[in-house]
Amino acid sequence: MLGWALTFFIVAVIAAVFGFGGIASATAGIAQVLFFIFLVLFVISLVFGAVRGRAPRP
Repeated sequence: MLGWALTFFIVAVIAAVFGFGGIASATAGIAQVLFFIFLVLFVISLVFGAVRGRAPRP
């Protein structure tokens, strides 16, 4: 999911450089939503890992 967020972010930056405002804002919005979803899932996984008390596998 982080890969998708980075992909949309790169597309948004390229579109912004070329001046495509609608495309840049749409892809930036998608990248922002995906980033926050990834962040929430990361925090949830950290909480569950701490509750279980086991160390992550290497």
